[in-house]
Amino acid sequence: MKDRIAKIIQEYSEQGIHRTGTDVDSASADWFSAQIKSFGLRPQLERFLFKRVRPLDNRLVIGGEAIEGVPIYDCTYTNDKGVTGTIGEIGSDADIGVVSSFPHFSTPGGKALYKARHENRHKAIIVITRKPLPEGIATFNAEHFKEPFGPPVLQVSNAAETRIRNAMETKQKATAIVHCDYADATAINVGATIKGRNPELAPLVIMTPRSGWWYNAAERGGGIACWLEMMRALADVGSDRDVIFTANTGHELGHIGLDHFLENNRHLIKDAHMWIHLGANFAAAGPNGIRLQFSDTQARELTFSHLEKSNLTPKVETPLINRPMGEARNVYDGKGRYISLLGNNNLFHHPLDQWPNAVNLQRTHDWVNAFAELSISLSKG
Repeated sequence: MKDRIAKIIQEYSEQGIHRTGTDVDSASADWFSAQIKSFGLRPQLERFLFKRVRPLDNRLVIGGEAIEGVPIYDCTYTNDKGVTGTIGEIGSDADIGVVSSFPHFSTPGGKALYKARHENRHKAIIVITRKPLPEGIATFNAEHFKEPFGPPVLQVSNAAETRIRNAMETKQKATAIVHCDYADATAINVGATIKGRNPELAPLVIMTPRSGWWYNAAERGGGIACWLEMMRALADVGSDRDVIFTANTGHELGHIGLDHFLENNRHLIKDAHMWIHLGANFAAAGPNGIRLQFSDTQARELTFSHLEKSNLTPKVETPLINRPMGEARNVYDGKGRYISLLGNNNLFHHPLDQWPNAVNLQRTHDWVNAFAELSISLSKG
């Protein structure tokens, strides 16, 4: 199993940048299909159209020096000339506001960014990837992809922070060019179904996101490997109930792939016996940051009965009363039952999240093995 997991994560990481609706995303869907066929199952490809953000020219220009960046995908954009003006701290009277932040809206920088975008007080905003992340642009998810808001936002590497801070201190003017348009694109959810021996039993649903900003070895690789190993195990032993697998694109764009899947399967949230959400980062190298999330105590007790066999313990649990993180929130909002596995990642949304350095293979194997056994238990009547 460990060799298979390594091969899956390596191949996925080496496919390229996994943004929704791109050529890499489409090729990755074909790769998923080949994996599913190898288990003797029929891939189910669910295509849907959407408008993909197409970055054209995205840079901050200070004194003739250009600093390349990545736009946020749920904001408004400039024309090809950009906006020129003073540059200063976010929330100030500067034309171009600057904030340093990790790529999550729950952090202080993320909260300040979200507030400033809603206040719309700046002509543009620059987000500097916060250290201790290495140089490179760690991007925010586009949670409001379907309803863009606020001023143009450009994300840049912390390698440029000294230059930007110097411009702020010396009251230089800058030009922020956040020039993008939209292109027609096709997104693809990939799935498969293992038919159960007893069609009267409520189905088990196993889901994982398959897209993201960069190479996503640790962020997405663990969930994808676990998804495929669960499929392999259940294809081998069979299932009493139907098991529905879905690997959804659009994670970084406000879960648009999962939303599309649920629009076509509205009954599943409440009618499913259980949802297993294989979320982000549990494959990541570094300290154990494993997080588990449950809809109820019965789901928790069953999960821990399998973890104890392998001496596995999560670092943290989301309280049952709290809305969970990741795609499990969609099930929570629909009052369905779920078990959710996530982790922490020191390279979260960062281009250096690549195989092999970003991944703890042994830890990934141990959790995948436990969850494969858990899926067999949940498949029984």
